[in-house]
Amino acid sequence: MLLSQDIRFRGRVVTVGFETVELPNGRRVVLDVVHHPGGAAVVAVDDARRVCLLRQFRHAAGGWLWELPAGKLEPGEPPLDTARREIIEEGGVRAREWTSLGHVVSSPGVFTERVHLFLATGLDAARGAPEHDEVFEVHWVPLEQAHAQVLAGELVDAKTCVGLLRAAGHLDARRP
Repeated sequence: MLLSQDIRFRGRVVTVGFETVELPNGRRVVLDVVHHPGGAAVVAVDDARRVCLLRQFRHAAGGWLWELPAGKLEPGEPPLDTARREIIEEGGVRAREWTSLGHVVSSPGVFTERVHLFLATGLDAARGAPEHDEVFEVHWVPLEQAHAQVLAGELVDAKTCVGLLRAAGHLDARRP
């Protein structure tokens, strides 16, 4: 239970502070907490069973990462609307069929961020529009290859790894 909150920083995306809480065992502790509005990530799979992956520059991670198209939830925006917006902006496609793959939390000891995962199929070309602070390349990779890269430790972004594994399981379950 939250007893008090001391906000120390408000940025464009996150709010950082100390929170005094009472834990389920009755102990009171002060925790560092980074509040984030959350996001949505898209596993877009085309008719050839290829998945859209971005090779994206991430300064905070020290360079280039392979990621699913994803973005931050805007105030009041449902996660599916975020996913629909991001796959157009970053993947250059739109989808006719959407399936929720649940959500993932990246670092629950410190961050409140929850990323909602979606499988997008029935794809059609759309005009992409990356934001000014994004640097990425779009690649279409066979889903089985991406799945193998997750298991080999070659893909390290948490939302991407979980999204690809859940999508592969979902699609395999639908196969005749």
